[in-house]
Amino acid sequence: MTPDTTRIAQADLAQLLGSRLCHDLVSPLGAIGNGVELLEMSPEFPGIGASPELMLIAESVAAARARIQLFRVAFGQVQGDQRVSRASLAQLLDGFSGQGRLRVQLEAEGDFARVELRMIMLAMMCLESALPWGGAVTVVHDGGRWRLVGQADRVKQDPALWAWLGGDDPRTPAPSEVHFALLAQALADANRQPAWDMDEKGAEIAF
Repeated sequence: MTPDTTRIAQADLAQLLGSRLCHDLVSPLGAIGNGVELLEMSPEFPGIGASPELMLIAESVAAARARIQLFRVAFGQVQGDQRVSRASLAQLLDGFSGQGRLRVQLEAEGDFARVELRMIMLAMMCLESALPWGGAVTVVHDGGRWRLVGQADRVKQDPALWAWLGGDDPRTPAPSEVHFALLAQALADANRQPAWDMDEKGAEIAF
């Protein structure tokens, strides 16, 4: 029987769409960043680089570009057995702290499979949902196991949503919460068994 090459698996199609959206968004943000740099160097606008307005634009563009890079890893296509260095992982994690709400510390050495980075980015988004008022996250890699530990003064607890990572009757996620379902699928595809815990002072994900 001839295989149907006109159809793409839903998961692969979603990743292709994610890659396309991230690719198309990077270009205009790059153009805005270049425009800011030209304004800073222009003799017609002395001192504009120190203006709060331009500094705000430059910071916003940098934060948006960092965010799109981590979206590309979380939602985009993974090709083959790609590996990523520790420095690249640290740079991606900086995208979560760019807006100042989260402080992220990485405790890991070596290089890592791109598919693992997808799971880390999605897990970070889950912790971000649990710590919307800010906090600190430590990302630890030890013996092939990842552990992400978030701590905060306030935690948004939603066991029905976190049940995607292990529990009964997970609720349908909102668009802003889709990373829970995507992480569950990514872990299942990689034959990884997740574990999670949450209380009034923090949340933790391990796989």
